[in-house]
Amino acid sequence: MSETMKAAVLHDVHDMRVEQVPKPEISTERDVLVRVRSVGVCGSDVHFFERGVIGKYRLNTPTIMGHEAAGDVVKVLDESCGLQPGDRVAIEPGYTCRRCEFCKSGRYNVCSDVVFLAAPPVHGAFCEYLAWPSDFLFKLPDSVSFDEGAMIEPLAVGLWAAKRGGVEAGDCVAVLGAGPIGLLTLQAASAEGATRIIVSDLEDGRLELAGHFGATDVIDASESDAADTVMELTGGRGVDVAFECAGAVPTLQMAMRVVRDGGTVQLVGMPAEQHPEIPLYEIINRELDVRGLFRYVNCYPPAISLVATNRVRVEPLVTHHFDLDEAPEVMTFVHERRDGVVKAVISP
Repeated sequence: MSETMKAAVLHDVHDMRVEQVPKPEISTERDVLVRVRSVGVCGSDVHFFERGVIGKYRLNTPTIMGHEAAGDVVKVLDESCGLQPGDRVAIEPGYTCRRCEFCKSGRYNVCSDVVFLAAPPVHGAFCEYLAWPSDFLFKLPDSVSFDEGAMIEPLAVGLWAAKRGGVEAGDCVAVLGAGPIGLLTLQAASAEGATRIIVSDLEDGRLELAGHFGATDVIDASESDAADTVMELTGGRGVDVAFECAGAVPTLQMAMRVVRDGGTVQLVGMPAEQHPEIPLYEIINRELDVRGLFRYVNCYPPAISLVATNRVRVEPLVTHHFDLDEAPEVMTFVHERRDGVVKAVISP
Protein backbone atom coordinates (compact mmCIF):
# COMPACT_ATOMS: atom_id res chain seq x y z
CA MET A 1 0.00 0.00 0.00
CA SER A 2 1.31 3.45 -0.96
CA GLU A 3 2.75 5.64 1.78
CA THR A 4 1.11 8.74 0.31
CA MET A 5 -2.42 9.75 -0.62
CA LYS A 6 -4.18 12.45 -2.59
CA ALA A 7 -5.64 15.38 -0.65
CA ALA A 8 -7.06 18.85 -1.28
CA VAL A 9 -4.94 21.21 0.82
CA LEU A 10 -5.87 24.82 1.50
CA HIS A 11 -2.65 26.84 1.54
CA ASP A 12 -4.15 30.32 1.65
CA VAL A 13 -7.27 32.24 0.71
CA HIS A 14 -8.36 31.07 -2.78
CA ASP A 15 -5.34 28.76 -2.91
CA MET A 16 -6.40 25.10 -2.64
CA ARG A 17 -4.13 22.49 -4.24
CA VAL A 18 -4.68 18.79 -4.86
CA GLU A 19 -1.41 17.10 -4.00
CA GLN A 20 0.21 14.01 -2.55
CA VAL A 21 0.58 14.01 1.23
CA PRO A 22 1.68 11.36 3.75
CA LYS A 23 -1.00 8.77 4.42
CA PRO A 24 -2.02 8.80 8.11
CA GLU A 25 -1.04 5.97 10.42
CA ILE A 26 -3.30 4.59 13.12
CA SER A 27 -2.26 4.88 16.77
CA THR A 28 -3.68 4.20 20.20
CA GLU A 29 -5.56 7.51 19.97
CA ARG A 30 -6.69 7.27 16.34
CA ASP A 31 -7.09 3.52 16.15
CA VAL A 32 -9.00 3.03 12.89
CA LEU A 33 -7.98 3.76 9.30
CA VAL A 34 -10.91 4.72 7.07
CA ARG A 35 -11.01 4.92 3.28
CA VAL A 36 -12.99 8.10 2.73
CA ARG A 37 -15.77 7.69 0.13
CA SER A 38 -18.01 10.77 0.38
CA VAL A 39 -17.40 14.22 1.84
CA GLY A 40 -19.94 17.04 1.87
CA VAL A 41 -18.79 20.59 1.16
CA CYS A 42 -19.86 22.68 4.15
CA GLY A 43 -20.26 26.43 4.34
CA SER A 44 -17.34 26.46 6.78
CA ASP A 45 -15.04 24.91 4.15
CA VAL A 46 -16.05 27.67 1.75
CA HIS A 47 -15.65 30.30 4.47
CA PHE A 48 -12.04 29.23 5.11
CA PHE A 49 -11.43 29.23 1.35
CA GLU A 50 -12.83 32.75 1.02
CA ARG A 51 -11.56 34.35 4.24
CA GLY A 52 -9.07 32.04 5.93
CA VAL A 53 -10.66 32.44 9.36
CA ILE A 54 -13.74 31.43 11.33
CA GLY A 55 -13.92 32.75 14.88
CA LYS A 56 -10.81 31.60 16.75
CA TYR A 57 -9.74 29.24 13.97
CA ARG A 58 -7.29 30.81 11.52
CA LEU A 59 -5.55 29.26 8.55
CA ASN A 60 -1.89 29.72 9.51
CA THR A 61 -0.56 26.49 7.99
CA PRO A 62 -1.70 24.46 4.94
CA THR A 63 -4.73 22.44 6.03
CA ILE A 64 -6.90 19.76 4.43
CA MET A 65 -10.55 20.84 4.47
CA GLY A 66 -13.75 18.75 4.85
CA HIS A 67 -15.57 17.33 7.86
CA GLU A 68 -18.88 15.84 6.60
CA ALA A 69 -17.58 12.37 5.81
CA ALA A 70 -18.30 8.67 5.46
CA GLY A 71 -16.20 5.74 4.31
CA ASP A 72 -15.24 2.15 4.96
CA VAL A 73 -12.81 0.70 7.50
CA VAL A 74 -9.58 -0.67 6.04
CA LYS A 75 -7.52 -1.27 9.18
CA VAL A 76 -8.05 -1.36 12.95
CA LEU A 77 -5.53 -1.46 15.75
CA ASP A 78 -7.66 -3.75 17.93
CA GLU A 79 -10.88 -5.41 16.74
CA SER A 80 -12.24 -5.31 20.29
CA CYS A 81 -13.22 -1.72 19.40
CA GLY A 82 -16.22 -3.24 17.61
CA LEU A 83 -15.13 -2.38 14.08
CA GLN A 84 -13.39 -4.46 11.45
CA PRO A 85 -12.20 -4.00 7.88
CA GLY A 86 -15.12 -3.65 5.50
CA ASP A 87 -17.44 -1.89 7.94
CA ARG A 88 -19.10 1.18 6.44
CA VAL A 89 -19.08 4.14 8.81
CA ALA A 90 -20.16 7.73 9.30
CA ILE A 91 -17.39 9.83 10.82
CA GLU A 92 -18.28 12.15 13.68
CA PRO A 93 -15.66 14.82 13.01
CA GLY A 94 -14.81 15.97 16.53
CA TYR A 95 -13.31 13.84 19.29
CA THR A 96 -12.74 15.11 22.80
CA CYS A 97 -10.71 14.46 25.95
CA ARG A 98 -13.44 12.26 27.50
CA ARG A 99 -12.19 13.28 30.97
CA CYS A 100 -13.29 16.87 31.68
CA GLU A 101 -16.50 17.85 33.49
CA PHE A 102 -18.22 18.60 30.18
CA CYS A 103 -17.39 15.25 28.61
CA LYS A 104 -18.41 13.38 31.75
CA SER A 105 -21.69 15.28 32.02
CA GLY A 106 -22.63 14.59 28.40
CA ARG A 107 -21.77 18.06 27.03
CA TYR A 108 -18.68 16.98 25.14
CA ASN A 109 -19.34 19.52 22.39
CA VAL A 110 -18.00 22.25 24.67
CA CYS A 111 -14.89 20.31 25.71
CA SER A 112 -11.93 22.68 25.39
CA ASP A 113 -9.69 19.90 24.04
CA VAL A 114 -11.84 18.94 21.05
CA VAL A 115 -9.97 17.85 17.92
CA PHE A 116 -12.19 18.73 14.97
CA LEU A 117 -11.64 17.88 11.31
CA ALA A 118 -10.72 20.85 9.11
CA ALA A 119 -10.50 23.27 12.05
CA PRO A 120 -6.93 24.52 11.42
CA PRO A 121 -4.41 23.15 12.11
CA VAL A 122 -6.29 19.81 12.23
CA HIS A 123 -6.45 18.19 8.79
CA GLY A 124 -9.86 17.26 7.44
CA ALA A 125 -11.42 14.69 5.12
CA PHE A 126 -10.87 16.01 1.58
CA CYS A 127 -8.46 13.12 1.19
CA GLU A 128 -8.34 9.38 0.51
CA TYR A 129 -7.64 8.09 4.02
CA LEU A 130 -8.36 9.22 7.56
CA ALA A 131 -7.15 7.85 10.91
CA TRP A 132 -9.83 8.37 13.57
CA PRO A 133 -10.90 7.10 17.04
CA SER A 134 -13.25 4.12 16.91
CA ASP A 135 -15.70 5.64 19.41
CA PHE A 136 -16.40 8.49 16.98
CA LEU A 137 -17.13 6.16 14.06
CA PHE A 138 -20.67 4.83 13.60
CA LYS A 139 -21.67 1.84 11.49
CA LEU A 140 -24.01 2.50 8.59
CA PRO A 141 -26.80 0.06 7.75
CA ASP A 142 -26.60 -1.45 4.27
CA SER A 143 -29.58 0.68 3.24
CA VAL A 144 -27.70 3.94 3.93
CA SER A 145 -25.38 5.11 1.15
CA PHE A 146 -22.00 6.78 1.63
CA ASP A 147 -23.53 10.09 0.47
CA GLU A 148 -26.24 9.73 3.11
CA GLY A 149 -23.55 8.80 5.63
CA ALA A 150 -21.76 12.06 4.89
CA MET A 151 -25.02 13.95 5.46
CA ILE A 152 -25.33 12.54 8.99
CA GLU A 153 -23.07 15.39 10.16
CA PRO A 154 -25.30 18.29 9.08
CA LEU A 155 -28.35 16.30 10.16
CA ALA A 156 -26.79 16.04 13.63
CA VAL A 157 -26.70 19.85 13.71
CA GLY A 158 -30.40 19.95 12.85
CA LEU A 159 -31.28 17.38 15.49
CA TRP A 160 -29.32 19.23 18.16
CA ALA A 161 -31.01 22.50 17.11
CA ALA A 162 -34.45 20.92 17.55
CA LYS A 163 -33.49 19.55 20.97
CA ARG A 164 -31.81 22.77 22.14
CA GLY A 165 -34.84 24.70 20.89
CA GLY A 166 -37.12 22.50 23.01
CA VAL A 167 -39.50 21.59 20.19
CA GLU A 168 -42.55 19.76 21.53
CA ALA A 169 -45.44 17.88 19.95
CA GLY A 170 -47.86 20.28 18.33
CA ASP A 171 -45.49 23.23 18.20
CA CYS A 172 -45.49 25.85 15.47
CA VAL A 173 -41.95 26.73 14.40
CA ALA A 174 -40.22 28.97 11.87
CA VAL A 175 -37.05 28.03 10.03
CA LEU A 176 -35.38 31.16 8.66
CA GLY A 177 -33.00 30.11 5.91
CA ALA A 178 -33.47 26.99 3.76
CA GLY A 179 -29.90 25.99 3.09
CA PRO A 180 -28.80 22.43 3.92
CA ILE A 181 -28.83 23.07 7.69
CA GLY A 182 -32.21 24.81 7.54
CA LEU A 183 -33.75 22.00 5.49
CA LEU A 184 -32.43 19.42 7.96
CA THR A 185 -33.56 21.49 10.96
CA LEU A 186 -37.00 21.52 9.35
CA GLN A 187 -37.04 17.72 9.23
CA ALA A 188 -35.62 17.40 12.74
CA ALA A 189 -38.32 19.71 14.12
CA SER A 190 -40.94 17.57 12.38
CA ALA A 191 -39.42 14.41 13.88
CA GLU A 192 -39.66 16.06 17.33
CA GLY A 193 -43.38 16.66 16.82
CA ALA A 194 -43.77 20.14 15.34
CA THR A 195 -47.00 20.22 13.34
CA ARG A 196 -46.72 23.59 11.66
CA ILE A 197 -43.38 24.51 10.09
CA ILE A 198 -42.98 27.87 8.35
CA VAL A 199 -39.87 28.23 6.18
CA SER A 200 -38.48 31.46 4.75
CA ASP A 201 -35.78 31.86 2.10
CA LEU A 202 -34.85 33.89 -0.97
CA GLU A 203 -34.45 31.02 -3.46
CA ASP A 204 -37.33 29.22 -5.16
CA GLY A 205 -35.47 25.92 -5.47
CA ARG A 206 -34.77 25.73 -1.77
CA LEU A 207 -38.32 26.66 -0.88
CA GLU A 208 -39.52 23.90 -3.19
CA LEU A 209 -37.31 21.43 -1.31
CA ALA A 210 -38.70 22.76 1.98
CA GLY A 211 -42.22 21.91 0.82
CA HIS A 212 -41.00 18.50 -0.29
CA PHE A 213 -39.57 17.91 3.20
CA GLY A 214 -42.77 18.81 5.03
CA ALA A 215 -42.91 22.58 5.46
CA THR A 216 -46.55 23.58 5.89
CA ASP A 217 -45.93 27.17 4.72
CA VAL A 218 -43.11 28.64 2.62
CA ILE A 219 -42.31 32.33 2.29
CA ASP A 220 -40.31 33.90 -0.52
CA ALA A 221 -38.55 36.65 1.40
CA SER A 222 -37.63 38.39 -1.86
CA GLU A 223 -41.30 39.11 -2.56
CA SER A 224 -42.75 40.02 0.83
CA ASP A 225 -41.80 40.99 4.37
CA ALA A 226 -41.22 37.54 5.81
CA ALA A 227 -41.70 38.63 9.43
CA ASP A 228 -45.06 40.21 8.67
CA THR A 229 -46.10 37.10 6.77
CA VAL A 230 -45.19 34.80 9.67
CA MET A 231 -47.23 36.94 12.05
CA GLU A 232 -50.19 36.88 9.65
CA LEU A 233 -49.95 33.10 9.31
CA THR A 234 -49.98 32.70 13.10
CA GLY A 235 -52.79 35.17 13.73
CA GLY A 236 -50.44 37.62 15.40
CA ARG A 237 -49.29 35.09 18.02
CA GLY A 238 -45.91 34.19 16.61
CA VAL A 239 -44.17 30.82 16.61
CA ASP A 240 -43.13 28.71 19.56
CA VAL A 241 -39.57 28.32 18.29
CA ALA A 242 -37.77 30.43 15.68
CA PHE A 243 -34.65 28.85 14.16
CA GLU A 244 -32.12 31.27 12.68
CA CYS A 245 -30.40 29.12 10.05
CA ALA A 246 -29.15 31.71 7.55
CA GLY A 247 -26.23 33.00 9.58
CA ALA A 248 -27.23 36.63 8.94
CA VAL A 249 -28.00 39.52 11.26
CA PRO A 250 -31.33 40.44 9.55
CA THR A 251 -32.69 36.91 10.07
CA LEU A 252 -31.47 36.96 13.68
CA GLN A 253 -33.44 40.14 14.25
CA MET A 254 -36.39 38.67 12.36
CA ALA A 255 -36.38 35.59 14.59
CA MET A 256 -36.94 37.81 17.61
CA ARG A 257 -39.85 39.52 15.84
CA VAL A 258 -41.69 36.34 14.89
CA VAL A 259 -41.34 34.29 18.09
CA ARG A 260 -44.24 34.40 20.56
CA ASP A 261 -43.94 35.92 24.02
CA GLY A 262 -42.07 33.43 26.20
CA GLY A 263 -40.88 31.55 23.12
CA THR A 264 -37.44 30.40 22.05
CA VAL A 265 -35.04 31.82 19.50
CA GLN A 266 -32.61 29.07 18.57
CA LEU A 267 -29.42 30.30 16.92
CA VAL A 268 -28.08 27.83 14.37
CA GLY A 269 -26.25 29.88 11.73
CA MET A 270 -23.10 31.90 12.45
CA PRO A 271 -23.21 35.53 11.26
CA ALA A 272 -19.96 37.13 10.16
CA GLU A 273 -20.67 40.01 12.55
CA GLN A 274 -19.71 39.00 16.09
CA HIS A 275 -21.51 41.85 17.92
CA PRO A 276 -24.83 42.40 16.13
CA GLU A 277 -27.49 44.79 17.38
CA ILE A 278 -30.25 42.92 19.21
CA PRO A 279 -33.38 44.21 21.03
CA LEU A 280 -32.23 43.49 24.57
CA TYR A 281 -35.21 45.10 26.34
CA GLU A 282 -37.61 43.17 24.11
CA ILE A 283 -35.84 39.93 25.05
CA ILE A 284 -36.22 40.83 28.73
CA ASN A 285 -39.77 42.19 28.64
CA ARG A 286 -41.12 39.36 26.48
CA GLU A 287 -39.09 36.76 28.41
CA LEU A 288 -37.58 35.24 25.30
CA ASP A 289 -35.10 32.39 25.51
CA VAL A 290 -32.21 32.98 23.11
CA ARG A 291 -30.10 29.85 22.90
CA GLY A 292 -26.72 29.22 21.40
CA LEU A 293 -25.72 26.04 19.64
CA PHE A 294 -22.28 24.55 19.09
CA ARG A 295 -22.21 21.49 16.86
CA TYR A 296 -24.09 18.62 18.58
CA VAL A 297 -24.00 15.95 21.29
CA ASN A 298 -24.83 12.24 20.95
CA CYS A 299 -26.77 12.83 17.74
CA TYR A 300 -25.13 10.39 15.33
CA PRO A 301 -27.00 7.19 16.37
CA PRO A 302 -30.48 8.80 16.20
CA ALA A 303 -29.56 10.59 12.96
CA ILE A 304 -28.53 7.32 11.32
CA SER A 305 -31.70 5.64 12.56
CA LEU A 306 -33.90 8.43 11.18
CA VAL A 307 -32.24 8.18 7.76
CA ALA A 308 -32.31 4.36 7.71
CA THR A 309 -36.06 4.36 8.40
CA ASN A 310 -36.80 7.20 5.95
CA ARG A 311 -38.11 9.41 8.75
CA VAL A 312 -35.62 12.00 7.50
CA ARG A 313 -34.50 12.28 3.88
CA VAL A 314 -31.02 13.60 3.21
CA GLU A 315 -30.26 12.25 -0.26
CA PRO A 316 -32.31 14.92 -2.13
CA LEU A 317 -30.03 17.56 -0.61
CA VAL A 318 -27.08 16.21 -2.60
CA THR A 319 -27.47 18.03 -5.89
CA HIS A 320 -23.93 17.82 -7.27
CA HIS A 321 -21.03 15.32 -7.24
CA PHE A 322 -17.35 16.02 -7.87
CA ASP A 323 -14.04 14.16 -7.87
CA LEU A 324 -11.31 15.12 -5.41
CA ASP A 325 -9.28 16.65 -8.26
CA GLU A 326 -12.08 19.19 -8.72
CA ALA A 327 -12.09 20.35 -5.08
CA PRO A 328 -10.52 23.80 -5.71
CA GLU A 329 -13.19 24.64 -8.30
CA VAL A 330 -15.96 23.28 -6.08
CA MET A 331 -15.27 25.92 -3.41
CA THR A 332 -16.11 28.75 -5.80
CA PHE A 333 -18.99 26.75 -7.33
CA VAL A 334 -20.64 26.43 -3.91
CA HIS A 335 -19.78 29.97 -2.80
CA GLU A 336 -21.49 31.41 -5.89
CA ARG A 337 -24.38 28.93 -5.62
CA ARG A 338 -24.02 27.95 -9.24
CA ASP A 339 -26.54 25.70 -10.99
CA GLY A 340 -28.89 25.71 -8.01
CA VAL A 341 -26.44 23.81 -5.81
CA VAL A 342 -27.75 22.84 -2.38
CA LYS A 343 -25.13 20.34 -1.25
CA ALA A 344 -22.06 19.32 -3.23
CA VAL A 345 -20.33 16.05 -2.38
CA ILE A 346 -16.73 15.17 -3.17
CA SER A 347 -15.78 11.53 -3.76
CA PRO A 348 -12.04 11.03 -3.04
